[in-house]
Amino acid sequence: MVGGPARFRVIAMLACVLALVTADQGTIGAVGLEIQRSMGLTNTELGSLSAVSSAAGAAAVLPFGVLTDRINRVRFLTACIALWSLAMIAGGLADSLAWLLCSRIAVGALTAAAGPSVISLVGDFFPASERGRIYGFILSGEMLGAGFGLLAGGTLAQLLSWRAAFWFLALVGIAFVFVIARKLREPERGGQSRLPAVTPGRRATPDHDDTARRAVRRRRIRPDPAALLRHDPAHMSMWQAIRYVLSIRTNVALVVASVIGYFFLAGLRTFAIVFVHQQYGLGQAALTGMVLLVGVGALLGVLSGGRLADHLTRRGHISARMVVPAIGYGTAAVFFVPGLLTTSSAIALPFLFVAAASSSAAVPPLDAARLDVVHFRLWGRAESIRTFLRVGGEAVAPVVFGLLADVLGPGGTTSAQGLRYAFLIMLVPLVANAVVLLHGRHAYPHDVAAAAASERMRD
Repeated sequence: MVGGPARFRVIAMLACVLALVTADQGTIGAVGLEIQRSMGLTNTELGSLSAVSSAAGAAAVLPFGVLTDRINRVRFLTACIALWSLAMIAGGLADSLAWLLCSRIAVGALTAAAGPSVISLVGDFFPASERGRIYGFILSGEMLGAGFGLLAGGTLAQLLSWRAAFWFLALVGIAFVFVIARKLREPERGGQSRLPAVTPGRRATPDHDDTARRAVRRRRIRPDPAALLRHDPAHMSMWQAIRYVLSIRTNVALVVASVIGYFFLAGLRTFAIVFVHQQYGLGQAALTGMVLLVGVGALLGVLSGGRLADHLTRRGHISARMVVPAIGYGTAAVFFVPGLLTTSSAIALPFLFVAAASSSAAVPPLDAARLDVVHFRLWGRAESIRTFLRVGGEAVAPVVFGLLADVLGPGGTTSAQGLRYAFLIMLVPLVANAVVLLHGRHAYPHDVAAAAASERMRD
């Protein structure tokens, strides 16, 4: 399915890196009540555990992006995971809020290394023609990790304590340190270590196919002069890198779409359980089953979106990595509406299933497109800039959703009216995402040509 055992090993390890990050986030949500009871925390103090972690990640991701572009990424990831595991152990030993907050700051900062490192490694291990599909497999680790954190963390907290959940994740992280140190090797930058696909009965042959760039050359599409790189990327300051990356029109559209998409996801993730319980009147078992089924839809979407965009690109649709996410966001907005308006879970489920699949299908093509339009020496910093802005959107989303729900609906925990109106209003940014990406598809071929020309000039 992925082209042989060497490729599978890399994909699995990078997926596990992302899974560790989301497993930590899921565990905090699963054991929050136990932490609150154990340490006598207020709701505000409990919420601060997530807030300080996000803030630390936003602060650390920019310098981590610089390091990603300049040092051995595998060693960097290994060191961060090892330190993250120690921070989780320290968090499990906490006997005060201050101690626990310090451990969450360390965890948030260290997990910020994952985004820039993973995207840079994907760019050097896999050819551009199939990065969307590969990203689908890797990003599935995020969803599986979040589910693992919720289930394992909640179970351990009930059977033992919330501290055991922290220590269990730390042990998983320590074990993974030894795996990644032994099995993952640092690739050469610029795609010179791409892993060849192996098909049964055939020899493995290097695959240097870059469909979008080849199509751009064949059609003689001229590069956007504003996106041509005029400085050595290896020696650019962070400020120069920020200015350059945000001068690429396609990348700006991709960053905006990513920030809005994760903003909506963060609000949905925060209030989904409450809304489903209030809107459809489900018990705990039925509620869990419905959430799991919608999660399956999201997993199928993330596995198919990149594959579809890659297929269309090979068929000659150069801007498919912009168009597929645009259609995904638009479709999600349309299907969310009936799912949010009905009070029948049986009627809502198929609509929410399609909406979850469509919105998640947008993510892998967006990640692949960002590599297409940025010089390979700037992949880490470009991703750190996007992550910084994305984390900001994720941090304010629960507050915005909550305020809208409180303003638009009656107080208390029995009515879903406020959340229903809040979700419906927040579908407007998803539609805006579709418009932004469809507009950005015109600049995409020129920015692909500019990235290729910039790399040739620096070579």
